[in-house]
Amino acid sequence: MKFSKTKKAGIVPMAIGIGICVFVISIYSFKQDDKNFQIAKNLDIYYTLFRELNLFYVDDVDPTKLVKTSIDKMLESLDPYTNFIPEDDVEDFRFMTTGEYAGIGALISKQKGKIVIAEPYEGFPAQKSGLKAGDILLEVAGKSTEKLSTADVSALLKGPANKPIVVKIQRYGQKKPMDIEIIREKIQIDPVPYYGMLDKETGYIRLTNFTADCTEHVKMALIELKEKQGAKKLVLDLRSNPGGLLVEAVRIANLFVPKGQEIVSTRGKVKQWDKVYNATESPIDTVMPIAVLVNRGSASASEIVAGAIQDLDRGMIIGTRTFGKGLVQTTRDLSYNAKLKITTAKYYIPSGRCIQALDYSHRNEDGSVGIVPDSLISKFKTKKGRVVFDGGGVAPDLAVADETLSNLAMNLVTQSLVFDYATYFNSKTEKIASPEVFTITPEIYTDFIQFVKNQDFKYESKTEGELDKLISVAKKEKYYDISKEEFEKMKVTLGHNFDQDAEHFKKEISELLADEIVSRYYYQKGAIKAALRDDLDITKALEVLHKPDGYAAIFNSGRIIKADNSVSVE
Repeated sequence: MKFSKTKKAGIVPMAIGIGICVFVISIYSFKQDDKNFQIAKNLDIYYTLFRELNLFYVDDVDPTKLVKTSIDKMLESLDPYTNFIPEDDVEDFRFMTTGEYAGIGALISKQKGKIVIAEPYEGFPAQKSGLKAGDILLEVAGKSTEKLSTADVSALLKGPANKPIVVKIQRYGQKKPMDIEIIREKIQIDPVPYYGMLDKETGYIRLTNFTADCTEHVKMALIELKEKQGAKKLVLDLRSNPGGLLVEAVRIANLFVPKGQEIVSTRGKVKQWDKVYNATESPIDTVMPIAVLVNRGSASASEIVAGAIQDLDRGMIIGTRTFGKGLVQTTRDLSYNAKLKITTAKYYIPSGRCIQALDYSHRNEDGSVGIVPDSLISKFKTKKGRVVFDGGGVAPDLAVADETLSNLAMNLVTQSLVFDYATYFNSKTEKIASPEVFTITPEIYTDFIQFVKNQDFKYESKTEGELDKLISVAKKEKYYDISKEEFEKMKVTLGHNFDQDAEHFKKEISELLADEIVSRYYYQKGAIKAALRDDLDITKALEVLHKPDGYAAIFNSGRIIKADNSVSVE
């Protein structure tokens, strides 16, 4: 076949074009093949390494445990939220997302080497069968708990619904152990443990988790507060709420913002998974003044709600800066019924900011991660023009410092003495006043102090601890003998006196005692009611909500809400 000059001229660029395409495809294929080769190579190394360990290691190895450890360590290098979930843990994972499981309905903990009922949930099998906080679990289904962990005992307590289980307990003040039969039930923990009126006009809703259908609980509470109890203002408490399902965060924000409003968007490596989440239903109320309470423990879905409310200028945020978790997880199925919870995207609230506070993608040489640097923090604006920032959680409109416990109070809690005294008090006191009015009287407080002394309680202040370290260093460097007299004087001056400290920190210790004692008689709802009386965040919220001009000033377009909790007005 012959070609004309014209046709020949056209063939040359076409041939070059085809050559370039082949070259590009070859390079791409090479890169893909190289990546696949690296994966296959390293998996083969891993398999042969594991085989040699199994065959020749001096002691027997547990293959499941060894592989689980290697997987966990590998995922740990990425971020804390990408996790492997073996088949045995799938039920626990399901509980975290649904709040539902089959069991006895009680929180257990390990105290002084014993497995103890920390809190029986009101209305569930444990409470209905007579179990009390403070009861020591000696046996579960005939198996001793002596050498078991709380996770082991928890697994024993769970099982098929409507099936009985027998537990042997030791109750404070009783000499003989007791056998109690409990009929397991399907347990669903209420994500709204309490709602009610703070005053004649202000409703309050506590949301503890973003589990499946938690919005229905919040919606029901909101409607009842508005229509039956006359609420004209609202406090939504998201403090220490670790988050949960993103879709539920969108639905809860939707209760307060118009249909069609963007709440959050997600963006990741797989672009077809990128999504914008809008309000899809008619709201309950779009004008009621709202205060959202947050703290350092408010994370993920809590930050979506708080951030959306702030960005849309729908309500004010009160408390401290939130945790700063702007990463989205997706669950992928693995073989043998295992699962992988993997970080697939970051979420962005209406102003366009991402509140992720830690940079896991650029680790330091030692493997640690740092806070998003100032150079990467950007400025955004809310709907009404207020300036907000990304890279550090949601900063509150009104900052209220977290109350920190004294070292004495902290030790009384961590050494279980507040808990143990509540158990003792409950054993000899049939009933107490309602949560709203119950207080720790001087007689009760004196009794508590004597109870603590009888337990041979020992604690050391942080100052004393640091002084001990200084003395230790001085001895090593041979300076102690030179200044021994001064060191001894400092030990006397800085040494604690339990009676003096107990009197000095009486108010905060009394509040801890009251909350714990009330929970023994009125359970979680009662404890929340009792705690609200001396709550600084609640006090601040009520103060502003009842001043229309003060509330309106929060949304001044000149306000700058900084990541360090400070606010300025320009």
